[in-house]
Formats: sequence, structure tokens, C-alpha cells
Amino acid sequence: MSYESVDKLQNALGEKVFHYTKNKKKAAGRALGTMVEIITYYLLKTWGFNSSVSIEKRLAEYGNEDISHNVEYSLHPVIKEHEIIVANDGNSITATKIFKALNQKIDISEFKKKNNNLLDKHNILRNACTIGESGNSFLLTCFKMAGKLEHELSVFEQMKKSYAIFECKRVGVEEGTKKGPQTIEKAKQGAYVARSASSLQKIRTDKGEKYGIIYRSDNEPYIKPYTELMDKIIYSDETELLKKFILTIGVVSNHGNWFTSENHNKELKVLAQSYDWLIFLTDNGLAQFIDELLLNPKQNYIKVQKAFKCSYTANKKRNVFTKVKMDFEADIALRKYFFDKFNEIERWFNIIAPEGKTIAELKDELAELRSKNWKVIL
Repeated sequence: MSYESVDKLQNALGEKVFHYTKNKKKAAGRALGTMVEIITYYLLKTWGFNSSVSIEKRLAEYGNEDISHNVEYSLHPVIKEHEIIVANDGNSITATKIFKALNQKIDISEFKKKNNNLLDKHNILRNACTIGESGNSFLLTCFKMAGKLEHELSVFEQMKKSYAIFECKRVGVEEGTKKGPQTIEKAKQGAYVARSASSLQKIRTDKGEKYGIIYRSDNEPYIKPYTELMDKIIYSDETELLKKFILTIGVVSNHGNWFTSENHNKELKVLAQSYDWLIFLTDNGLAQFIDELLLNPKQNYIKVQKAFKCSYTANKKRNVFTKVKMDFEADIALRKYFFDKFNEIERWFNIIAPEGKTIAELKDELAELRSKNWKVIL
């Protein structure tokens, strides 16, 4: 890392990019939070989950559907996938245009069209672009191949029921303080969503051992040590165990708030015992992303730097560097970066929980859940 710490890097970003703001470091800190979300999203794409990802969908609590929560990323079973062609005429690629092309192949009368553009007139891409919704599923679309005269798009139908969720948490440290004032509140918020999302619930023995409890449809409880029960559910084909199970994954990044080299402090412990998986984006990983893409990029990645700078200037017109909306050429460069450095990027993450597991095992568990016959299970 070319900086002593992420804190120093945050200050450098503040001076180079956010010099026009009242609080340069605070503005840079908010941007770092966006970067954690973007890194998580492009990691999922690189793992091959692009067609399964939805962004900011509402998740109903298990057993209490009156309350729901927006989650950053959710992974859904894909029911069907279609390929269509649309003209590259320089205009926006709207949901209406995609519906018209898709309707020539299949009956889509059950779907209510959304007013989203896959690509707008400013060349801004909408990630995980939802173009339609029915009672039990969503229609989403993405580029399969961009061409000079015409584009090839993929359209996929996702079940509304998700099999995994990802949430990103990061809190900066104000100057002169040891902890960000919202750190514990964000930890509690994330913990609450993680604990209420899935049919697999967490309980403790009087000795502090973590057990899992899950109910079958006859309300018969099934109890085992937590990680053992989680593994059994994931690698099972038992409908009773799978139908309301959701794997919860938290991604945290912070320099000293939730993690130190000596110990995990209160906030990290709260999250580690709430999410099924808690993965920590290291200072080195975040610093490498910023240095190689935003501050000192090679020619291949200049478009990423340009999109970032256009989004964080005093006279910016629009933000084109978020998990939802990304400059089209920056998206191409980001996908290349993650593909080229795939193995290296996986090493950016430390696994906090479950203890002893690896990021390769998380990827395997997600692939296992994706492969289930969800039409039968649900």
C-alpha cells in the first residue's frame, strides 16, 4: 500500500478530489463507503452471479411480513433467461424498447413494466436493471454484447424469494475521536436485518455456544450447532429446510472502528454473531482499488478514474459511480480489472465468521444454493 493507512489515503482523496467541500475528509469517507459497495457488486459479477443479483429490493422479515427492509444486494433463483436484439441508434435503451423486443418472442402480459433505462442518453448504465414485475417474479436485463449497429441483451426472470443477501457496512472516524458516532447504531441495524431475514434463527446456550433452530411446516423445531445446521441446510434438498432459508452475508470495512489487529471490538462482535458470514475488506484491498483505479490508473482503467472524478466535482451534473448507476465505459473497465485480478482481489478479504472457513467456501455455498430446484422447493 502506497499510503501508511486508509486514514492517510482518505485524507489524500480529500485533498485531491474533495478540496471544494466544507469537510474534505468526511466527503472522502462517504465515497469510501460507495467503493465498498462497488467492490462487492463487481466481485459477485466476477463470481458469475450477475443474472441472480438484484439491488435494493425489499426483504420481508421471516414470520413477520408486515416489516420489510431494503437490502443492498440479494441473490434470487433465475427461472428463465432470454436473448434479444435492440438497435444501437444512439437513444436510450428503455424498458419499453426491451418489452417490445421481448414480446416478439414470449408472452409477457403478466408483467407490469417499470420505467427504468438500461442505458440512458448520457451513456449511463443501470446495474441489475429491473424492467418488469409480476406477482412472484422480476424481469431484469443486462448487456450480453454491445455492438456498433445493434446490442445483444440478456433478459432474465428472477423469483422474488431470495436465497442470499449481502449488506455493506462502513463508518468513518471523525478527526479528534476514536470511534465514529454511528458505529454501534450501524452495527445494530445490520445485526437486526441479518437476524430477522431467514428461517434459520440463532440461539445461545448458557455456556455461550451458538446453536441454530429452524422450524419445519408443522412447527417442529430442529436444533443443532449453528454452523453444522447451516451446512446441512445448504447442502440438503429438503424442501422443509430450504424454502424460507436465506444466507446472510455482511461485508465490513473500517480502519479501527470494527477491527483492530489485537481484537474484535464490540461492533464487530455484534455483526459476527448475527450474519451467517461476515467478511472484512482489508485496508490493503481498499487502498489497492483506490490507487490502481482512481488515483494512479493505467491506461486500461482511465475511464474508471474519469467516471469517479465526474461524480465528485463541485459542478457535477450527475453521479455515474454508484452500485446502481455506472458510466458504461467505466463498467467495461471495472469488469476487466476484476477479471484480470480475480485471484488477487479474493485475497482482499478476511473471513471473520464462520471461523475457519474461506472465501472459496462462501462462493461454493452460493453456487450450491443457486443450483437448487427452487420451482419445486417453493
